[in-house]
Amino acid sequence: MIRKFVFRILPAFAVVVTCASTFADDCGNCGGGCEGGCGNAVASEGGVVEGGSVMADGGCAPATKTVYQRQYVTEMKTVTSTEYTTEQRERTYTVNKRVPRTEEKTRTVTVQVPETRSRTVNYTVNKPVTETKTSEYTVQVPYTESVEQTYTVNVPVQEEKTSTYTVMVPKTEEKTSSYTVQVPYTESVEQSYTVMVPTTEEKTSTYTEQVAYTEPVEQSYTVNVPVSEEKVSTYTVQVPYTETVEQAYTVMVPKSEEKVSTYSVQVPYTESVEQSYTVNVPVSEEKTSTYTVQVPYTESVEQSYTVNVPVQEEKTSTYTVMVPYTEEKVSSYTVQVPYTEQVEQSYTVNVPYTEQMTGSRTVQKRVAVQGSKTVQVRGGHWETQQVQVGGGVDANGCECAPKMCCKRVWVPTCETKEVPTCSYQCTTEEVPYTYSVSRSRQEQRSKMVNVTRTRSEERTRTYSVTNCRPEERTRSYMVTKYVPETKTRSVNVTKYRPEERTRSYTVTKIVPETKTRSVNVTKYRSEERTRTYTVTTSVAEQRTRSVNVTKYRSEERQKSYTVTKMVPETKTRTVNVTKYRPEERTRSYTVTKMVPETKTRSVNVTKYRSEERTRNYTVTVNVPEERTRNYTVTKYVPEQKSRSVNVTKYRTETKTREYQVTKNVAETMSREESYTVMVPQQKTESYSVTVYDCVPETKTQTYSVRVLHTVTKEVPVQKCVSVAVEVAVDNACGSAGSSAGSYGAGDAGAAGSAGGCASGDCGGASADSASAGSASAGSASACGCGSAAAPAAAGGRRHRCGRCGR
Repeated sequence: MIRKFVFRILPAFAVVVTCASTFADDCGNCGGGCEGGCGNAVASEGGVVEGGSVMADGGCAPATKTVYQRQYVTEMKTVTSTEYTTEQRERTYTVNKRVPRTEEKTRTVTVQVPETRSRTVNYTVNKPVTETKTSEYTVQVPYTESVEQTYTVNVPVQEEKTSTYTVMVPKTEEKTSSYTVQVPYTESVEQSYTVMVPTTEEKTSTYTEQVAYTEPVEQSYTVNVPVSEEKVSTYTVQVPYTETVEQAYTVMVPKSEEKVSTYSVQVPYTESVEQSYTVNVPVSEEKTSTYTVQVPYTESVEQSYTVNVPVQEEKTSTYTVMVPYTEEKVSSYTVQVPYTEQVEQSYTVNVPYTEQMTGSRTVQKRVAVQGSKTVQVRGGHWETQQVQVGGGVDANGCECAPKMCCKRVWVPTCETKEVPTCSYQCTTEEVPYTYSVSRSRQEQRSKMVNVTRTRSEERTRTYSVTNCRPEERTRSYMVTKYVPETKTRSVNVTKYRPEERTRSYTVTKIVPETKTRSVNVTKYRSEERTRTYTVTTSVAEQRTRSVNVTKYRSEERQKSYTVTKMVPETKTRTVNVTKYRPEERTRSYTVTKMVPETKTRSVNVTKYRSEERTRNYTVTVNVPEERTRNYTVTKYVPEQKSRSVNVTKYRTETKTREYQVTKNVAETMSREESYTVMVPQQKTESYSVTVYDCVPETKTQTYSVRVLHTVTKEVPVQKCVSVAVEVAVDNACGSAGSSAGSYGAGDAGAAGSAGGCASGDCGGASADSASAGSASAGSASACGCGSAAAPAAAGGRRHRCGRCGR
């Protein structure tokens, strides 16, 4: 920081020394005034600027100066990058596959066989019985009575009132406020950073792999061979038949009866009545009221406010970096090594056998009985008859003679004939029969089975582990703080003073007025009337009907079926058994380590300097204003009145009536019904069982591996460069401009212009100087005689003119 400050202030010190020697000369050194021209003006450090000569007509040539501007330029930078690529690799592994095979087995099943039986069921029937009863009931008979009634009427009365309310009137004001802007500028800073460079290393490891091989083994197994046999069985079928039965039932027959009743009716009639009512008549009246208005005025008030001034401070912080390192480790793991073992296994076999049994069953036979019955047969024959057809009128309007037509007519006849009939009667007979029962007995057998088992083996392997250790580092950074500073400003405040005013308004009052009118009132008188109505009652009546009842008779039938028996048979087969042998193998693999490397780079840091600015803004203020308004309030005054009202009242009368009541009397009856019972029976059946054998199978799998490699890339980088630009300078008549600049930490300095005379007087010239670290410009000031004098570079002292003494 101290070195930067010294390099900034040295060019400014040199400019001050040069300007002091220049101002020592009087402005009259030009020789003969302005007629010969001042020639080249003396410039500050940085050289003589061309273009300071006076032209023949008294004018000046245009002058230019060089200004350096900062611009951002994009450059391509070569960067080394570590990237990953995906590689496809293959590996082989063994899978045990389950292959299904089907085995036939036999089992005994219990089957539910339906059997029909009969039973007697008692049930209850409700029969309706009609009974006549008498009841008393009460009737409310209406009658009309006139009653004097008092009621209240609300009479409206209007009243004028005045209310005061406040209105916010908007007012616009122009205000000016100062604010601080943080102007950014860029500074280049050297920064160190650490890059983790990957290093690749080849390693070799040894591992054990279980290699599968197949060995054929002779195996004995038992197969159940099915043998079919035809059998005949006899079974009983329940054959339904229909029988007609006489059934008694009760029917409720409706019976109608005419009755006469007396009732009262309220007959309306209209009567005219005189009625008084009140009307509100409006009356207007002029009044005057006084109200207060708040008149606004503006007053200037001093106000204090606080501004936050930014202050930059450099701080140092400590941070921790995790540095990676690689470590070799050894781990133990357990491998399950498979091996095959012969085991003797016991199993149970159901051996079927047939047993002959005898039994008897009841057989119902149908015997045919011949008979005859008398039947009425409908017959008939066709006959030809002659019919006379009317003539009508032909196309000429003449009447046609009637004609005789023949038609065939069917003449029906009814004859009585004897027809032979055949009916069947059921006879029951006991018949013995022999049947076969399939049973099975259990036998214990054994067989040798290959069982695959595993034993545990301990093995070791070496692998690389990448760990990170913490490392403490420090860095410097700039912190901007804001210091509060109190300032004052003048603010215009709006205040209000009250002012009395008057206004006229009209008040409307309501005056009540009584009037009369004729009103039609509806009244009622009682009148006795009679009506006839029909009453329907139900009378119980006993009837009979024929009902078809379905009954069942047993019938013996035969059916043929096939019985399949399973005969055991022993066979041999060759089975491939998979075994494993351990085999030592080696493999090479690549290990990538990360090596830290420190590099430096230039970083553009953006800093801020404070700058005061002002802005104008418009503020809208709401000014309260008091206003008044008149409104009318309507009130209601209660008033008592009376009127005659017809009131309908009721008196109670007791009457009697007869009604029919039907009751249900329970009666118990019985009937025969058939039901089915499920009788269990033993039955033997065959079923299939699926057994799975383990067969090894080799498969190939493709997997992806991420491989590290280093790539060199071209990356665009933003760089700040100073570019020289020629700028035109506006000079006074006969004056010469010179510029000098010094650079200090990115700031540019510009020189001022030397002043000359204006109307042929002194043509002496002096130069301004540049202050270190900032851009400044100075111009020569003309005295009263037209000669020029320049301000001092330091201290601001002004030299007097050698001609006029000012």
